[in-house]
Formats: sequence, C-alpha cells, structure tokens
Amino acid sequence: MKKVLEISEKTARRLYKDSSNEFKTTLEETFGKDFFSGKVTDRVKTYEDACVETGEIPINEADLLKAGFTSDEIVYRKIKTITKALNEGWIADWKDGVQQKWIPWFMLSSAGFVFSATRYRCSYASAGYGSRLCFKSDELATYAGTQFIEIWNHILLKK
Repeated sequence: MKKVLEISEKTARRLYKDSSNEFKTTLEETFGKDFFSGKVTDRVKTYEDACVETGEIPINEADLLKAGFTSDEIVYRKIKTITKALNEGWIADWKDGVQQKWIPWFMLSSAGFVFSATRYRCSYASAGYGSRLCFKSDELATYAGTQFIEIWNHILLKK
C-alpha cells in the first residue's frame, strides 16, 4: 500500500535545515532547489512570498473592504506579514536597551515618499517608530524599504 505524506512549505523549510542529504534531495525534487535558498531576501520578493514564508493565507482585500477595513489598514497588515517573514522568527525585545532594531527611513520628495536610509534604536522607543515594523539587521531594513516601496508609500501617504 502506498501512503502520501503532505508537507506544508513552512514545514519543508524547517525540516530541510536539519535533514540528511538524502531527505534534502527529496525535498529539493519536490519543492525545487531554489525554494530552499539560504537568504530570505531571495525567497521573499512579494507579499504573497511573505505569506508562503510565514504560512499565512494572503488576505482578501475585497472582503476586508466590505467588512469596513480601510485600505491603509489592509496595507499595514501586509507590511506586518512582510516584516515577520523577513525577520525569520526574530522578535524585537523592547526590554533590551542594547538590542538594535532597524527601520527603513523615508524622505518626502516630489514623487512621494522615497527610501532614504535605515536607522536603528536601541535605548528608547518613539511614536515615530513602528515596533512591529522593525528589522533585525540593517540589510533587511534596507531591503524592505526598497523592495516594498509601493506598500510603504501606501502606508505613509494613506492612499
């Protein structure tokens, strides 16, 4: 008798890290070798990619709008999912005053808000910094601020 084992993408990534070479080959044949790329920035290029990474179901914008959510609330949810995916389980410890927490920094230009740089805060929180939207590294904050600029623009400009 043949049995079929179903593995979610999130579980496959988790198992892959500690698997034998033989099982890694099986997973690569099933999901594709690129699926197991070592860098999260290679895997998360869109909101939908972030949902795959976190195991979340992409939100249905039409349903949420009908339920009374505003478009900026919907987009904020998307950027929270993207942040969660890029941080790969890292959660800022706001009790740790030494831990660096990186955020994308934007400037207003004639074209709207544009990515400018990243900043970090380690000793205090400010209303200007979204605690759920901080990153574990400068590299990830830079990537999030540039790769997802359209989403950030929607939040910052509340289109």
